[in-house]
Amino acid sequence: MDDEQGAPMSDADETFRSGFVTLVGRPNAGKSTLLNQILGQKVAIVSNKPQTTRTQVRGVLHRGDTQVVFVDTPGIHKPVSALGTRLNETATSSIADVDVACLVVDATAPYGRGDQFVADKLPPSAIVVINKVDRANRDEVMVQLATTGVLDFEAYFPVSARTGKGVDALVDHLIDRMPVGPRYYPDGMITDTPEAVQVAELVREQLFALTREELPYSIATRVTEWDWPRVRVEILVERSSQKGMVIGKGGSLLKQVGTAVREQLPEGAFIELHVSVDKDWQRKIDRIENFGY
Repeated sequence: MDDEQGAPMSDADETFRSGFVTLVGRPNAGKSTLLNQILGQKVAIVSNKPQTTRTQVRGVLHRGDTQVVFVDTPGIHKPVSALGTRLNETATSSIADVDVACLVVDATAPYGRGDQFVADKLPPSAIVVINKVDRANRDEVMVQLATTGVLDFEAYFPVSARTGKGVDALVDHLIDRMPVGPRYYPDGMITDTPEAVQVAELVREQLFALTREELPYSIATRVTEWDWPRVRVEILVERSSQKGMVIGKGGSLLKQVGTAVREQLPEGAFIELHVSVDKDWQRKIDRIENFGY
């Protein structure tokens, strides 16, 4: 996992331990919420809609003489577009070259072929994280543990990413699994996601929350101007008919989005939102790559 952003800073300290942990699973299993809970702050956007996470998001946990780099991934699903295929590739590519792979399973949903499809890609050293135990009853959790038990992975942890229940035990286990290694990131650095990307993602998160069920998958966002505290974000949709839906009557929906995003940024931030049409972008590889997916 050594690359330009996560390259080792130093390997002189032979008592320091570090490594990479990837979070994989079906859409809506709660991987991003789990990452945010582990780090104690928001580094990945969340929603109740599939395909919220579209890239690998790295979050860094600093714990004494140990550094754990978590890799949040898109939910692995049956793709119906070029974007879906790219998201699956992004997720599965995170499995290789990590120290621990975590299969995140939704306790409130039956374990199905989609979960098994992901599990089949993982090594025996993987661990299973049964998430959303705060929303499931005891019998549902026990069924998931029994069902996933046949996978014969190394460890199993029932957790609630939303409330934090069970998360400390999971983190302690992962820290124990880290090998001797270098500091990949400076102390205090929580993510390597560029600020401009973070702001664009915050805009997309709000659009996911406020637009109708079928629209979010047609939306992409990117920062086109950064002159802090002024930031211009372009919102792209696939059809002209969707443009008005995103803007809202008299610009009401965009105003809601801008207000919600500003509340999550340093005081004084000014967010300018512009909506454009890029016809069928999620079916075109060149456009998908242009948006950084």
